[in-house]
Formats: sequence, structure tokens, C-alpha cells
Amino acid sequence: MSLMSSLLPPLASSSYINTAPKLKTTHTPNLVLGQRVLPNLLSLALAVTLASPLPSHAIPSLNSQPPPISLTTPFSQSKNLELGLENGKIRPCPSINPGCISTNPKSSSFSFPWLIPSNSSDDAIQKLREAILKTQKNVKFQPVEDTPDGQYLQAEVDGGFGRDILEFLVKGDVVAYRCVAMKVTYVYPFTTAFGDSKGQEARLKQINDQLG
Repeated sequence: MSLMSSLLPPLASSSYINTAPKLKTTHTPNLVLGQRVLPNLLSLALAVTLASPLPSHAIPSLNSQPPPISLTTPFSQSKNLELGLENGKIRPCPSINPGCISTNPKSSSFSFPWLIPSNSSDDAIQKLREAILKTQKNVKFQPVEDTPDGQYLQAEVDGGFGRDILEFLVKGDVVAYRCVAMKVTYVYPFTTAFGDSKGQEARLKQINDQLG
């Protein structure tokens, strides 16, 4: 053995190297992958949501109006009384207005038309105006209308609960008419309208008797 080999320490054997303690490393590939992928997925979803147009019904318009609510009631209908001829004929009585009588056969309060004597057909409208003035109060006439279906006369007079409208259509020797109250009265708390068609019949009888 040489002097150099005696001075150097002996080399570590392979068994000594293999028996050295080793640190045990635990790998969590799934956890690491989740920590990296999840934020990316959230970012991608947010980007798609912001870039995609929303359906039109999902965004309320500032100018959009709510659908109209029907407020049609018997009381509101009674405020919109339709006057004048309908297809050349006297109108029927409104179903919500019991203070009415009409020669229109569609009316529940139906009355027969008048027949003009042959010697009075020439001035029937003038005599009708005079009879209304003599039997009714606070009469207000509208101008007489000459229509293809006859002469139409409208008058407004005092009624039992306000003002009433008298309508006449003179054609040949026949007089069709309608008498209707402009105001419909309802008895609280009921929604049934209160009217007097018998009073309208009495008024028409007064006019007819005055005509003779």
C-alpha cells in the first residue's frame, strides 16, 4: 500500500449510500390541475357571457308600456252613449241602460213605430217638433238631418234622473224612435242599473196624443 492511499480516508461503500434516508415527496397532480383549470374556465365563461347578446325579452325597454287593463264596466259603458242612426236605422237600447225604449226589434224594451195619417205626412217633422215643445221641458233640438233612410230628428229634454235623448226617424208614413236616458243610476252597493222605461213610454204617449 502506498503512502497516498494510507493518508486518504476510505471511500464510502455503495451500501452506505443506498441506506441514506430519503425525503418522501407527495405529488397532487389533480389538485394542481384543478387550481390551474378552474380559474381559466371561470374567465372563459365570463367572457362568453359578456360577448353573447341577451335575448330581447330579457332586457326591459324604458319605453315599453304595460299591457292595457280593461276597465270596461256597466258604469263606464253608460258614459259612452252612442247616438244617431246605425246602418240607416234607429239604434236599439243599450243592455246596460234600463231607462230606454226603442222601435228597434233588437231592444228588450221594444215599442211599435207610429203610423202617420195620410193628411199629415207632408209636415210630419214640423208637427213632431211642436208636439215635443208642448209636452217636454227644456227642449234642445239638433238640426234635422235628411238621410237616404228618412229625416232624422234629435232632441234633448229633462228626464227623471237628468237629461234624456229623443230620436226620431220619419220615413214615408212610419215614425221610428228611441227615448233613452243619458244618465244611468246604480243603487249602492249593487251593480244593477236603476231606470224607468215606463216613464219613457208615458213621455212618448204624451207626444203621440199631442200629435192627434
